Amino acid sequence: MTYPTVIETESTLTDRYQTTIPAPVRTALGLSKKDKIRYAIHQDGTVTITKNNLGGEDPVLTKFLDFLATDMETNPQNIQALGSNLRERVSDLVAGVEVDLDQPLSEEDE
Repeated sequence: MTYPTVIETESTLTDRYQTTIPAPVRTALGLSKKDKIRYAIHQDGTVTITKNNLGGEDPVLTKFLDFLATDMETNPQNIQALGSNLRERVSDLVAGVEVDLDQPLSEEDE
């Protein structure tokens, strides 16, 4: 299937094959930060990009969360508040750690 060209734009690949989706494309697809995009590669070599609205649930995580929900319903007596010692320990462990979710992964993290 071919689509009529309404707007043309381009982007550049980095050394790590990353690119920024150009603003006109983001606007046309209604993309926001952290949205997923889907690529369809057609037989004639054209590629269409669409916003991924499928959600893409992780089946293992879904089963684990279902297990937790069932256990909380079945055994509500086991639910306890997070203790102040654990809360303080976690705060100490992450003190000074800065995370930028928009920052690309380093080569060693890919």
